[in-house]
Amino acid sequence: MDIFDRLKAAAPADWNSYVDHAFVRQMAAGTLPQAAFQTYLVQDYLFLIQFARAWALAAYKSRTPADIRAAQAGLAAILDETDLHVRLCARWGLSQEDIESAPEHQATVAYTRFVLDCGAAGDLLELHVALAPCVIGYAEIGRNLTPDGVAALGDHPYREWIGEYAGEAYQGVASAARKHLDDLAARSMTERRFEELVDVFAKASRLEADFWQMGLASVQA
Repeated sequence: MDIFDRLKAAAPADWNSYVDHAFVRQMAAGTLPQAAFQTYLVQDYLFLIQFARAWALAAYKSRTPADIRAAQAGLAAILDETDLHVRLCARWGLSQEDIESAPEHQATVAYTRFVLDCGAAGDLLELHVALAPCVIGYAEIGRNLTPDGVAALGDHPYREWIGEYAGEAYQGVASAARKHLDDLAARSMTERRFEELVDVFAKASRLEADFWQMGLASVQA
């Protein structure tokens, strides 16, 4: 197993609370309320702004050109991802200015600042472990939601979002991030350190689950 599989295997309950959350299941079924998705999407845009900062921090923490290039690619992918959010929100009459002026939800603040703190206080490996549930996890969710391919989704209400993360471009981003994480672990991880990284991975996974829950809670209040 590579380091990502080892982390998942060491924190199965935390990981499953994220990738098998009710938000994801309802999205797969096409029954997720649009209001819940809209709340999530606006907050995810704000989330990505902070994650872009985390990738910039990864470049600062890097000591080799290869690591800097990996951070550059991650940052570029994040910025490209925000375009999807702007397109989808425009359908509801929300401009980019409207999205960017929305207040950050507590779940957004908790997750993004956790990742930034991991990057500021820890090393490059710890930062990438904190980033992994989002970067690599969304690719896994995208694959899980398209067992027969994106075309088979037909007129699914969330086809564009699902297709973004199931698509070849994002799958390539996640694959590169996974390989880079494995390389970082090979360079600097001990078995004692692995247990510490499991804690980081598990916390990030739980914060991802909380982020989904934030979307659902917006229509359950």
